[in-house]
Amino acid sequence: MKKYQKYFKIKAKPEEVYNALVKPFAIELWTGDKVIMEEKENTLFSLFDGDITGLNLEFIPNKKIVQEWFFGEQEERSIVTITLHAAGPSTNVELNHTNIPDEAFDEIKYGWEHYYFGGLKDFFHH
Repeated sequence: MKKYQKYFKIKAKPEEVYNALVKPFAIELWTGDKVIMEEKENTLFSLFDGDITGLNLEFIPNKKIVQEWFFGEQEERSIVTITLHAAGPSTNVELNHTNIPDEAFDEIKYGWEHYYFGGLKDFFHH
């Protein structure tokens, strides 16, 4: 099991980034895929047309999102915590992803950097 931690800077206010991460219409705009998401604890979600699925655990509007990501029959819960910090006209995003299966780590890391936050950065920078 591995852990991934990284900071991303996005040229948007925390409330804009937060909405882009929790509002289905906004998520579909920057991912280009169907999404199932409800800004409500203990609801299931699906991103990138089902490539990422899990359980929403906690929402603190404009500040924090906590989710469990599903990796098959894994015993240890894989927890994603996204924390938003205002930085002038931008937002510093702190990502912590725990208990990533070793065999999935490289793909998950690439996905975070290129598809998830890469897509979000492209969305706000254009």
